[in-house]
Amino acid sequence: MANRLRWARGLALGLVLGATASSVASAAGPGGHWTGSIQTPGQELQVEVDLASKGAGGWIGTISIPTQHLTAFPLSSIEVQGGAVGFAMKGIPGDPLFKGTLGADGATLAGDFTQGGQRFSFQLKRTGEAVIAEAPKSTVISKELEGSWEGSLNAGGNALRLTLKLRNAPGGATGSIVSVDQGGVEIPIAAITQTGSRLELQLPSVSGSYSGELKEGRLAGEWTQMGGTLPLVFTREKR
Repeated sequence: MANRLRWARGLALGLVLGATASSVASAAGPGGHWTGSIQTPGQELQVEVDLASKGAGGWIGTISIPTQHLTAFPLSSIEVQGGAVGFAMKGIPGDPLFKGTLGADGATLAGDFTQGGQRFSFQLKRTGEAVIAEAPKSTVISKELEGSWEGSLNAGGNALRLTLKLRNAPGGATGSIVSVDQGGVEIPIAAITQTGSRLELQLPSVSGSYSGELKEGRLAGEWTQMGGTLPLVFTREKR
């Protein structure tokens, strides 16, 4: 998991461009599948962004960064004003933020991204329709599982401390895993399901999953990511 989350430290995300977009760009809007790159020192990060309108309900979107094994990470604070487009990645250290402008033909989106005080340029091209998978469904979890849990993942001889947060909400449980030793990055859990004493967690944004058994006040199970599996035990967070 340490290798999969390492991107969170060095990644600088955010775009800013002050030009006014043409009426053509405004009419086209930012909806669609975008591919391109972020120009960071010594490395060009390939990215894919999907944006879709919810009508009066605003916008939804995801971002994928293949070299960092980040898949369909949900975007937040999506703002569209004419040809100006902005979005963020909530929970990532350094508050990554994109702000950019659609090209005159509506086929390009370019600007700057910022994270942790650093700023870099990015360029995206529209390559098709937005592909945003329907979020998997979660079940309600028992009171025994709600709250915060602590665990440690032994990855390559290094202990990676984790905090598991779980709670019930309308429609099912929600939660996240915080990587304490990697800048406190908070990874959203896409699906949480409980069957008896067994808990299953799906975290597609980092290609990870967890399966554990609740017994005698602890969760004992396995973390799986990119074909590898490691034991992972969670206990109640100490107060």
